[in-house]
Amino acid sequence: MTASNHLRLGINIDHVATVRNARGGHLPDPLRAARLAEAAGADGITAHLREDRRHIVDADIEGLMRELKVPLNFEMAATEEMVGIALRHRPHAACIVPEKREERTTEGGLDAAGQHNNLKPMIARLRDAGIRVSLFIEADPRQLEAAVALGAPVVELHTGRYCEIEGEAKQAELQRIREAATLCARLGLECHAGHGLSYSDVSPIAAIPEVRELNIGHFLVGEAIFVGLEPAIREMRRIMNAARAGGTSR
Repeated sequence: MTASNHLRLGINIDHVATVRNARGGHLPDPLRAARLAEAAGADGITAHLREDRRHIVDADIEGLMRELKVPLNFEMAATEEMVGIALRHRPHAACIVPEKREERTTEGGLDAAGQHNNLKPMIARLRDAGIRVSLFIEADPRQLEAAVALGAPVVELHTGRYCEIEGEAKQAELQRIREAATLCARLGLECHAGHGLSYSDVSPIAAIPEVRELNIGHFLVGEAIFVGLEPAIREMRRIMNAARAGGTSR
């Protein structure tokens, strides 16, 4: 695989913190998970500091910024509190995501088009600080065009629905994601994808040439219970590489 065709893998460590917080205390340590992910070949680490601190907490972000050798992708809601935290730490990237207290996990993409007036000044402040801004959105042309208007150079396409459905509906959703990735290239947006991806459904997404990065977390943390985190990540990397090269993934 050539460097230009390299598909980056970002590892989301949120749910290591979920296990820690279920009992309290300091273990398992999300920072240790990040180090293991680095050793396994992760191109970056993703951590979502939610308003309610249900998994990642402020001290985790401080540790990640201090010790990571790969870039940190800081997932955040579009709030003044989170913008302030991002500006204080200045991670490599900030991915703005929708957030609701009652949800178990992110349920869909950000309405970038409908929140233009709120998002525009926040994105400008983050970009002025040298933080690469991405928007977690649905594979919808209206949302992609809104990202351009907002000045966000990167979008992450929500793959949750694709992962949850089967049959013809799954193929239709995959086609929608493919078309959105193609539109990203035409609009000058860097295209990422993520949410819910596993060994069984990552290959078709990884094979989309315009997709530059996948962010995967929950599945790999779950798989790590059985095989360990490094082997789980290495297997995901293998499947992604095979799909990117046009080979057999499984």
